[in-house]
Amino acid sequence: MDKDIMSSSNHSITINERKNIIITGVKKIESFDDEEFLLETNMGFIIIKGAELEIIKLDTYQGNVSIKGRVNSLSYMEGTGKKEKEDSMFSKLFK
Repeated sequence: MDKDIMSSSNHSITINERKNIIITGVKKIESFDDEEFLLETNMGFIIIKGAELEIIKLDTYQGNVSIKGRVNSLSYMEGTGKKEKEDSMFSKLFK
C-alpha cells in the first residue's frame, strides 16, 4: 500500500457547536494565537480562525490536537512550503 495513502487515512476533523475542534493526523503546529492556528496535517495545511482559541489537549505521539474557543472558519491551503503559504495568504488578502 502507498505510504501517502496510509498516512492520510488517519486525518479527521470534528467540530462540536463551534466551540471545540479535534483534529487527527497533525504533523506540526506552525503557528498559533488566540485568533488563528496554522497546522500541518497529513492532508495539507489548515488555517483555523476564530476568537479566544487555545489548545486544550496535544498528543504529539498520535498527532491529535484539541482546540477550544469560537470557530469562525477552517480552510485547507494549497502548497507545502512556507513561502507558498505566505504567498497564498497575501494573494487572498489583495484580490
